[in-house]
Amino acid sequence: MSHDAISPGVGKAADLARVPTGPAAGSSGGSGAGTVGGAAEPKVTARRLIAFFALVFGMFMAILDIQIVSSSLSEIQAGLSASPDEISWVQTSYLIAEVIMIPLSGYLARALSTRVLFSISAAGFTLASALCATATTLPEMIVYRALQGFIGGGMIPTAFAAAYTVFPRSKQPAIMALVGLTVTLAPTVGPTVGGYLTELLSWHWLFLINVVPGAIATLLAWTLVDFDEPETGLLKQLDYVALIALAMFLGGLEYVLEEGAKDDWFQDATIRTLSVVSVVGAVLFFWRCFAAKTPLIDLSVYRNRNFAVGSLLTFVMGVGLYGMTYLYPVFLGRVRGYDSLQIGETVFVSGLFMFLTAPVVGVLGRKLSDPRWLIAGGFLGFALSCVDLTYITKDWAFGELFIPQALRGVSLMMCMVPINVVSLGTLPPPKLKQASGLFNLMRNLGGAFGLAFINTFLNDRQDLHMLRLREHVIWGRQVAEERMAALAQSFQDRLGSDAELAAVRQLANSVRQQGLVLAFGDLFFALTILFVAIVVLVPLVKKPNTGAAAPAH
Repeated sequence: MSHDAISPGVGKAADLARVPTGPAAGSSGGSGAGTVGGAAEPKVTARRLIAFFALVFGMFMAILDIQIVSSSLSEIQAGLSASPDEISWVQTSYLIAEVIMIPLSGYLARALSTRVLFSISAAGFTLASALCATATTLPEMIVYRALQGFIGGGMIPTAFAAAYTVFPRSKQPAIMALVGLTVTLAPTVGPTVGGYLTELLSWHWLFLINVVPGAIATLLAWTLVDFDEPETGLLKQLDYVALIALAMFLGGLEYVLEEGAKDDWFQDATIRTLSVVSVVGAVLFFWRCFAAKTPLIDLSVYRNRNFAVGSLLTFVMGVGLYGMTYLYPVFLGRVRGYDSLQIGETVFVSGLFMFLTAPVVGVLGRKLSDPRWLIAGGFLGFALSCVDLTYITKDWAFGELFIPQALRGVSLMMCMVPINVVSLGTLPPPKLKQASGLFNLMRNLGGAFGLAFINTFLNDRQDLHMLRLREHVIWGRQVAEERMAALAQSFQDRLGSDAELAAVRQLANSVRQQGLVLAFGDLFFALTILFVAIVVLVPLVKKPNTGAAAPAH
């Protein structure tokens, strides 16, 4: 592989190009191609480079909006006069809609072309963002967020697939470092960005911040993207039964995973109903995909072993990406009592180390003959960061969380880039758009399953630890009675006769807090086991043959 770095300047973009010898096999849109080892490779021009960066930026916005509201839900709740249970729908509606669009985007990208699908997605996402900022009631916000998630979901796999059709194979590790940084950095910095915007301006700016960049990305995509041509005949062959089944399957599944822990899983009638809907939708969807002449989603890509194993690896990486992004703010908010700005200032560390690690991983990806070492090292780094957190206490703050967050940031980049390259880089170009949607879906589902597990595990372990702790603070225990007397004395001057009641409440809150902290320690130990165990799958990935010709794009 070439060890050249991708040129940062547009004026030097032509340095990436191969000597043109005619149109690339299977390509369209007037692209030239060079040949390496007898196989055609794409020619990269300044126009295409700018267009690709527009796609990446649109993808960044769509992924950022998954988490940007997470640290500001209380402010949005107050602004919309919603209850604590209802406000979770600001997140859930976005995720349900997005998870349906992501696998569907491959079919639409083929039917409409990358240019048309991305332009519609970027424009719709921008408009929906502006509408979210105007919402005055919770139902309005839910509808606008669902539109934002569904339309914006088309941008994520589109940018992934383009990375393999715009650039020659020798440059793909460096380009995937950029794409991987975007995918991992966006949800990681989301709480930080959201905290600053809400604290300095208002929660409306969580959505208004998308308007100008979204308009620019739409304009650039519409005028510059020329990667492929539409296959309009696919629109007439659209399998509406499979489409409805897909919505039932993934929509129901996402709702169950998002709301299950809060609603006590199958004790809730809605959870039971939507679980059945999801199972029925899954059976119908898979039947249509295997029976239809032109399937809505081509599942044959899973015959490629690297793609199948890589999908499992990216599923677990989704747990580390979205689960850990969720856990830090929960700990800082519920245990430390931090506001959105303080949370944002504490959790930026992972994003910083991702940014610093991305170019290093890009270079290693081109120099190492076996990327499996990077993948294994990344998951072991995840495990090491969780081991440190098993000793967490209620006093942990920025200093104690710095090393685990730094390790997580480095590990994410070590996993993301090589997993993408070994999973998607070995597929033939006609399969890339469909495969990209499925690959991104697996990462999002990993995050959804991870969050469901995390919330359920935390609740169960907190209850268990609280029961054990209460045995030590009952009447008759000398230490507990002495602690109660000391607390009551401290409240005596301010509360008088209510001092004893205040002391009981404070002690109960201490038990609840300590139970939660112990549950966090147990959870990080469980995640350690998960990340160590997944390393077993890494040898199943076939080592890429760097001497083989790149597939024609």
